[in-house]
Amino acid sequence: MKWMWLCWMLLAPWVRAADALPMAEDPQVEARLVVIAEELRCLVCQNESLASSHAELAEDLRREVRKLIREDKSDAEIKTYLVERYGDFVLYRPQVKPLTWPLWFGPFFMLLLAIWGLWRYLRLRRQALATVHATHHDATPKD
Repeated sequence: MKWMWLCWMLLAPWVRAADALPMAEDPQVEARLVVIAEELRCLVCQNESLASSHAELAEDLRREVRKLIREDKSDAEIKTYLVERYGDFVLYRPQVKPLTWPLWFGPFFMLLLAIWGLWRYLRLRRQALATVHATHHDATPKD
């Protein structure tokens, strides 16, 4: 058992070194990749940025972005390419357009709807209590 542990400890640095290899190839490409990938969503993890995801598809997308960076594409061109290929969902902050209005304005609309529903409920409840109070007051015997 000790030998297995020792072998694992000796091999672990080389196993992780493969992950760091692209950074050593071109630091400028990697720095730009990090900036772009922070604004992109992992298509598998959904609530994780492409930069922080460990999913296999995320690595494929990062490889694709690296390739586009090396082809001297601008950040906007890279994002446009990815949106055309994967849809607006790939962006953490999609553009405001009719197709994405529910994403941008849906939560505010739902909040307004909830406030209106609460206001209506309280108004109807107050009217019902006033009616019960008035009926109870009229029904009490007078001396």
